[in-house]
Amino acid sequence: MKILVINGPNLNLLGKREENIYGSKTLAEINASISEYAKNNNAEAYFFQSNIEGEIVSKIGESRKEYDGIIINPAAYSHYSIAILDAIRAISIPVIEVHLSNIYKREDYREKSVTAKGSVGVIAGLGHYGYILALDFLLKGSK
Repeated sequence: MKILVINGPNLNLLGKREENIYGSKTLAEINASISEYAKNNNAEAYFFQSNIEGEIVSKIGESRKEYDGIIINPAAYSHYSIAILDAIRAISIPVIEVHLSNIYKREDYREKSVTAKGSVGVIAGLGHYGYILALDFLLKGSK
């Protein structure tokens, strides 16, 4: 099984910004733990990070022929990107949305996720472990 992990804007700064909200792990460290979990479960994880909405939309569209599922943290785009929502809806592979922080305990504008409407499920507030839970679901629970 091949899983694509997409991370949106500013997640390349993990470990350097707002550690009280996002934790101290870098994106590279999170990706390494996802890779290890995937490998231990006979799967492969691939990673894509962009601060540019159009690049994320394009990557989602390209993924339908190459991957069995997507884990996405759209970051700030989750609150307003109809383009990412439409891209998710245009593919037939399962998508799980992940947020490091609990978006429902933060600012009012963060409580709504537009992109979640296209996702199979959402995991929020469990830090980097949310990615592992999403991967576990795609590998075992979505069948």
